[in-house]
Amino acid sequence: MNRKHFLGLISLTPILYAMKTVNELFSYKEILPNTAKMPVLFLGHGSPMNAIEENEFVAGFRNIAKTIPTPTAILCISAHWYTKGTKVTAMEMPQTIHDFGGFPKELFEVQYPAKGSPELALLTKELILPTEVELNHDWGLDHGAWSVIKHLYPEANIPVIQMSIDYSLTGQAHFEMAKKLESLRNKGILIIGSGNIIHNLRMVDWANFNKDNHGYDWAKEAHADFNKFMLDGDFKSLINYQNHSKAWNLAIPTPDHYLPLLYTLGLKNNSEELQLFNDKFVAGSLSMTSVKIG
Repeated sequence: MNRKHFLGLISLTPILYAMKTVNELFSYKEILPNTAKMPVLFLGHGSPMNAIEENEFVAGFRNIAKTIPTPTAILCISAHWYTKGTKVTAMEMPQTIHDFGGFPKELFEVQYPAKGSPELALLTKELILPTEVELNHDWGLDHGAWSVIKHLYPEANIPVIQMSIDYSLTGQAHFEMAKKLESLRNKGILIIGSGNIIHNLRMVDWANFNKDNHGYDWAKEAHADFNKFMLDGDFKSLINYQNHSKAWNLAIPTPDHYLPLLYTLGLKNNSEELQLFNDKFVAGSLSMTSVKIG
């Protein structure tokens, strides 16, 4: 091969790579079967201990899984991957991340060895354009994902990818980004938002942590608003979460655990039912309220 021919091939490398990427994307879309529209979930994940404890909330996760067709794969938006810019995990085998401290050794030993899906990551990236999405190979599955998904699919036999939450975006931008993912629902992809609608760790009532359905007055006020707006389909009020009462400010001191809810709501069609489950308080300042759409 002469030098001129060699340099010519080098100059074509980005084009050839792009063609390969497009072909892989097309192939994956074709391989994925068309399905009935998959439901969408928001899961109030609560304490990491829910991963290994038996309680009414994990029973709620298991029971809701029984109402859902077996997914082709899962796309999870977790409160615990809060980043500058949007990222999607794109590795073949995501690691189980133990992103917490001060818990029993037993919890740190939990592994959730679900496969990843580089193909779904690439498809997700393409759907969200023109928003730039980084294909990430360093993160994995944080506890916002695996601690709840392990109760839905304990055999870890469903591929899982995560999409991060870009902290620089508005609530409206997150809601609109979710809409771009809607076509995945017709390909057997289960989309899960994982967080807590009411999440104020600084005000946790540790003395009454195990008291059933214990919520502060401000938490009850905010909770009533959240549920009413969800059930009435008034998502605009939920998108503009910063423009409400002091009770809302206490319920959402930081938006990381709230924003996954907007991804779930953004995927709802007008004709679809919205169902609440695990709708209880924990320790005064947390809610486990979870949502199923479809």
